[in-house]
Amino acid sequence: FSPLRKLQKLYISKNHLVEIPPNLPSSLVELRIHDNRIRKVPKGVFSGLRNMNCIEMGGNPLENSGFQPGAFDGLKLNYLRISEAKLTGIPKDLPETLNELHLDHNKIQAIELEDLLRYSKLYRLGLGHNQIRMIENGSLSFLPTLRELHLDNNKLSRVPAGLPDLKLLQVVYLHTNNITKVGVNDFCPVGFGVKRAYYNGISLFNNPVPYWEVQPATFRCVTDRLAIQFGNYKK
Repeated sequence: FSPLRKLQKLYISKNHLVEIPPNLPSSLVELRIHDNRIRKVPKGVFSGLRNMNCIEMGGNPLENSGFQPGAFDGLKLNYLRISEAKLTGIPKDLPETLNELHLDHNKIQAIELEDLLRYSKLYRLGLGHNQIRMIENGSLSFLPTLRELHLDNNKLSRVPAGLPDLKLLQVVYLHTNNITKVGVNDFCPVGFGVKRAYYNGISLFNNPVPYWEVQPATFRCVTDRLAIQFGNYKK
């Protein structure tokens, strides 16, 4: 592809590629290589791609060990999707410029304190359809600009700590987990005069929480009742 010096978008998804093509043109802005057979992302494969802001590489049999240290060096991505892969944890060496990170449909089991440390510019984080049981306290504090959080279809037993401190957070998907209790301060800050954006979407349906036991004040910072989704739990 190197002779294509003005190429901005390259879509080579749903093929049988086993590696990312080398020597991609430096003009590239968007790369879609999802649904291939790529297992490794070697260091230097994206070197010189200073204009790149979007990579879609889901649907490849990528494990955490498949990313060499420095594989994303030099990239200033806004959007990265590595869904439907074989990740067991959040990769720690992705570009810190990311605004959107989608890691849904993997095998991630936990979010540890340092996992999100470098991703402070995220405003959308997709972690639905994983196996997450534990989110370490303080993990979400590194995401001050987060607006949308997808944690649906996991194995969480409680609402993650730290949501009230995310002042821009507006949408939280927590449906289809194992949440049995929702505390009155799980979503909203304590006290009057604490400024935060109002939630316009909280999904809690298909959890074993008795919704009639949840205090109305729990959702005091939600735009209206229609923004809250409860019920429909089946054992």
